[in-house]
Amino acid sequence: MRKQIIAAPGMPPSAVLSPATRFEDLVFVSGRTGRNPSSGQYEPDIKAQTRHTLEGIKAILEAAGTSMDQVLSNTCYLTSSENFAGFNEVYLEYFPEARPARTTVEAGLMAAGALVEVTAVACIPS
Repeated sequence: MRKQIIAAPGMPPSAVLSPATRFEDLVFVSGRTGRNPSSGQYEPDIKAQTRHTLEGIKAILEAAGTSMDQVLSNTCYLTSSENFAGFNEVYLEYFPEARPARTTVEAGLMAAGALVEVTAVACIPS
């Protein structure tokens, strides 16, 4: 099988990356930030940004034929450790059980206004 590019319907294309790539039964989702899809802006609230981020990942995974239940691993970037509790509160709504492996680090993000960025690796069940 060759690498396949995955994009969710209605998501704007990027000139520098693919929203996700699939190889065999694995889907690798590029880093998603919490831009509000309606306004195109970043809200100053970690919970809202986390929700937008994870909804974007969810849409990409569904376009690839899988779901949040099949996420194996997440790498999470927060601009401030002060946002960790709010991030976790929303994160647990999306991963209530059988949680994926996860790394969370504090980092500067390239997108001005972004408080969170998450990458994901998921499998497509056979």
